[in-house]
Amino acid sequence: QVQLVESGGGLVQAGGSLRLSCAASGRTSNTFGMAWFRQAPGKEREFVAAIMWTGTNTYYADSVKGRFIISRDNAKNTVYLQMNSLKPEDTAVYYCAAGRFILGRATLPRQYDYWGQGTQVTVSS
Repeated sequence: QVQLVESGGGLVQAGGSLRLSCAASGRTSNTFGMAWFRQAPGKEREFVAAIMWTGTNTYYADSVKGRFIISRDNAKNTVYLQMNSLKPEDTAVYYCAAGRFILGRATLPRQYDYWGQGTQVTVSS
């Protein structure tokens, strides 16, 4: 089993920045990498970004490309999501997820095995 704990959400004005963290514990060797998803009220959970535990490649949804940066610290088993130039439409509960996936081909929630509890991000206009 893999446990994921997110932190770093909050309230920010449009144009501001936030950094989310997701700490993984347990059998992380069962996973290839981690991703961030988000879910706004009344909407489906959507893919945001993903990164593998090895290599330098990352993958982003078009809606956040150029504004968000996903990174990792393998020593801490932690993945980060730096969110810049935030917009009101970025408001959602943000979840981290882990699994055995192929970067760029895993943008559906069902393709991930482990999930965090979520952290709220609210962007005011």
